Amino acid sequence: MRSRSARARAAAAQPLPAPAPPRATRPPFPPEPRAAGNRRRCASSALLLALALAGCGSAPADRGEVRGDGFSGPELLQSEGNRLTGAELRANHLSLMLLADKLYRRNPLEWRKNGAASREAALAQLEAAMINGQPWPPLGGRRDVAALSAALAPDFAGDRVAAFIFACSDTIVTAHGGKRDFYYLDSIDPQHLYNAARNMETALWILNTRRDAAGRPLLLANEIGPETRNLSFEREFGKIIGRLDLLATTMTERYRRAAISYLQGVVAAPLLAFLPVK
Repeated sequence: MRSRSARARAAAAQPLPAPAPPRATRPPFPPEPRAAGNRRRCASSALLLALALAGCGSAPADRGEVRGDGFSGPELLQSEGNRLTGAELRANHLSLMLLADKLYRRNPLEWRKNGAASREAALAQLEAAMINGQPWPPLGGRRDVAALSAALAPDFAGDRVAAFIFACSDTIVTAHGGKRDFYYLDSIDPQHLYNAARNMETALWILNTRRDAAGRPLLLANEIGPETRNLSFEREFGKIIGRLDLLATTMTERYRRAAISYLQGVVAAPLLAFLPVK
């Protein structure tokens, strides 16, 4: 047997094994290309901008508020239906005056025909005639639908804007029984309101389609073109028609429910009688 010292010398004489090469380490994620990083930053900026704009757009715009009339003594003699009818008539009057102003702006030659000093003076003169129920002289004493036909005739030579708006107002007031204030004993025929709404539709259609002898529109109103789109006249007339239709429907339902309530009371009266208790 070899001695322990001989084995130690033999082991020392053997060459040491070469160390293993270090293992290559991979990064957890590949490096991001510069273009991709720029795109990501742009997308983040666009998202932040969109959120900011959305926050600005969600702010409510101030478009006014609903307001009722102040209390007055005559209200004590009016029913809910009377108040509703008066509110509808006043709203339609304001719409007609707005239409007159718009038509005068697009047709400035019209208000000069009645000798007014300005567009504002012509509007004031027209409104006074509408409120007071005065006949409009160029219409020759015609009222309501007869005045509408005259105002939309191609050969009408007067202030067509004033004649047309006055005729519309007179038609609406006539459908309300010729009144502007309503009390408990007043009643309105819903069919007349419905007919007035249809008359407004007919008048608007004639205004948009009829031409004079020279082939020109009776009045410049709605306009649809490649660069201009103005339908404000159509929209305002739609409000007038809608109010008339709504009031006609409301009045019809009110009268119908009154009759049904009366019948219900007659039928239920025997069933609701109190029985003697002694």
